[in-house]
Amino acid sequence: MCAEAMVSLPDAVSGFDRRETDSQATAAWGEPSAVILRCGVPVPGPTTEHCVTANGIDWVTRDDGEFWTLTTYGRSPAVEVLFDDTRAASSSVMVDLSSAVGRIPATGGCTTSAPTQAPIPGTDAPSS
Repeated sequence: MCAEAMVSLPDAVSGFDRRETDSQATAAWGEPSAVILRCGVPVPGPTTEHCVTANGIDWVTRDDGEFWTLTTYGRSPAVEVLFDDTRAASSSVMVDLSSAVGRIPATGGCTTSAPTQAPIPGTDAPSS
């Protein structure tokens, strides 16, 4: 499935031109690299990390202080994207890559849970 996604990657992401890489199932945009993609990373399991949907693709997002990491959620194999948020906007990165990443079928996705209400002490009614 990575091969289908890799051949569909765009020539530009967040305004940066794609450049050559010498590792299989990887891609990079910008010089120096502003966006780096790897396909075939471990599929994330259930998580409490922030999960967002952009153009039908669910992504788990992490900010390590220096770079952002986006990892597809609910797709196997998973795709991981590292990018410098001072040079590339996360929304542009997700939208620009969505068509190619969408070639990997979704088997799950982000979920949200309804807010829980604590009961009012001394009653069976939830607080409002």
